[in-house]
Amino acid sequence: MSSSAPLPDLSRLCIHTITTKPWAIETSAAQFAAAGVKGITVWRDTLAGHDVKQTGRMIRDQGLSIVSLCRGGFFPAATAADRAKALDDNRKAIAEAYALGAPLIVLVCGAVPGQPLAESRKQITDGIAALLPECKAANVKLAIEPLHPMYAADRACINTLAQALDLVEALGEGAGVAIDTYHVWWDPELETQIARAGRLNKIFAYHICDWLLPTRDLLLDRGMMGDGVIDFPRIRRWIEAAGYRGFTEVEIFSKLDWWTRPGDEVLKTCIARYTATLI
Repeated sequence: MSSSAPLPDLSRLCIHTITTKPWAIETSAAQFAAAGVKGITVWRDTLAGHDVKQTGRMIRDQGLSIVSLCRGGFFPAATAADRAKALDDNRKAIAEAYALGAPLIVLVCGAVPGQPLAESRKQITDGIAALLPECKAANVKLAIEPLHPMYAADRACINTLAQALDLVEALGEGAGVAIDTYHVWWDPELETQIARAGRLNKIFAYHICDWLLPTRDLLLDRGMMGDGVIDFPRIRRWIEAAGYRGFTEVEIFSKLDWWTRPGDEVLKTCIARYTATLI
């Protein structure tokens, strides 16, 4: 009698709805669950036109954990009125997370072209600080995601894990970090800063995708794990050594490749590459 190969352990695998962008939220939830994936991170665009509370119930009925809601942030602006609009949108995200049952909102902090980075960073600090009491009331935490320095001028001027952790320490309870391999793999201080994040108990999320060479689009050309240059096993060891035991989240923006493929192919590949590169 032949024995079948053991099934891969997907108990800590989460996939972002942005990875299977062409699918509606209902399809993503059903297909992820059917494949044995245990976690889902919901992008806010998928909630348009939906009853958010009912959508959360639908996801949990599939046996999935709602890991986080993406995304809030974009706090800096040239005028006080625009900064107030940004806070209002973040308050909407908090309400959505509460209704959905998501315990975490991931923040892409923002930047203003031409505005001094120090001013943008101050506005980020002020914006997050203003939201934390409301987050506490909603039982929702905020994860600051440092983005690669190529985004410093217009998308996020928090660019290293050290910067994000400095901000987290200044903000206090309710704030942590999201560590995304795409954004931090290059950092010579990465091992040290992951260990620091672990000591602080501030690793709230861990995202994976690969850095392609060449990169054809600065925002929308992320790679499937194993197709680029990132050493995932090494970073995973650092994450584990820091005490993180949460989900590993596949988050891929890929208008030139993966978003053009059938969703079931994308999902199967996510699972195969996660198993091959991380377990």
